[in-house]
Amino acid sequence: MELRIRGERAVLAGPGGVQAREVDPYKLAIGGDLAQALHEWARVASAVSADSGEEAAAVVSQRGRQLAGRLAAVMGTAVRFVDPVTGADTVVEPPPRQSETGRKLVRTVLGPPGPPGEPTPWVTGLTISAFIAAVVVVAMLALATTLARETSGWLALAASVIVTAGIAPSLWLIRRTPILRWAAYGAAGGVLIAWVGVLVIAFGGA
Repeated sequence: MELRIRGERAVLAGPGGVQAREVDPYKLAIGGDLAQALHEWARVASAVSADSGEEAAAVVSQRGRQLAGRLAAVMGTAVRFVDPVTGADTVVEPPPRQSETGRKLVRTVLGPPGPPGEPTPWVTGLTISAFIAAVVVVAMLALATTLARETSGWLALAASVIVTAGIAPSLWLIRRTPILRWAAYGAAGGVLIAWVGVLVIAFGGA
């Protein structure tokens, strides 16, 4: 598929540039935002010529390649981008598609993806999760240790059950909320790790 401009409109052409047709979001199912962006780029590109300056030509070319990349990703096929200023053409390949099993696993564990085009903040999110997990582990083990030392292991175990049951509903509700979900993942992981220590503290002296 080939992306080029005709007048002030963006058009798509089949192999060899034949049967060029105007981008129609309803017929091509590429979304109104992308179609509008393509047409806006075409209007700007039609007003820029090789004599308009290298900077203007570079901006038009870069924007065109970006839109061609989005188009290739949406349609799942390679798009040949024809630079309206220089006439050079570039083939833009679609990004590798994640397997359906992988997508279902990610949606199940981490919830639905964020808005299109917004990257997942893995580094920041995992850092928050690790910090929250450490706080939860320390707090639960401190509570269990104190109760087991001052009273009995069974009371420490009962207190841990109450704490877990108390925070579980909240963690479930925010598991798909942006930003807060990372805290939920960390707290859930911290509870699971802490329970290993709670069992050792509760029954270690038996």
